[in-house]
Amino acid sequence: MGARKHLRAEKIKAEKKNQYYAKLNNCPTSPRKMRLVADMIRGKDVNRALGILKFTKKEAAERLEKLLLSAISNWQAKNEDVRLEDSNLYIKSIYVDSGRMLKRLRPAPQGRAHRIRKRSNHVTIQLDSKSNIE
Repeated sequence: MGARKHLRAEKIKAEKKNQYYAKLNNCPTSPRKMRLVADMIRGKDVNRALGILKFTKKEAAERLEKLLLSAISNWQAKNEDVRLEDSNLYIKSIYVDSGRMLKRLRPAPQGRAHRIRKRSNHVTIQLDSKSNIE
């Protein structure tokens, strides 16, 4: 490994220590349905986002609620001396990427076949504290 690559890798590792995030990979929901719920909580305070997800009827809301709780616990692991209520955590970014697609064939009339695409997605939530910005 070259010197530049090594320095860049060290820089990325140092930046990741200050980031609080959680990932959900290969979630068997279409990205479009997941983005509908993700857009509702983007930029919101963590407690308010948890309330929104708790009372949203969509299946994606349950998965995102669990992911948000995981991101909060990741934050707590890195900040053991700070109380969660005093931290002013909010959702800095949340994005939904397309995951692997399972392709299936469904019989169609007159001997044909239609392709069924069962989509999945990857979700990433990143948290930040409002006191870090000011």
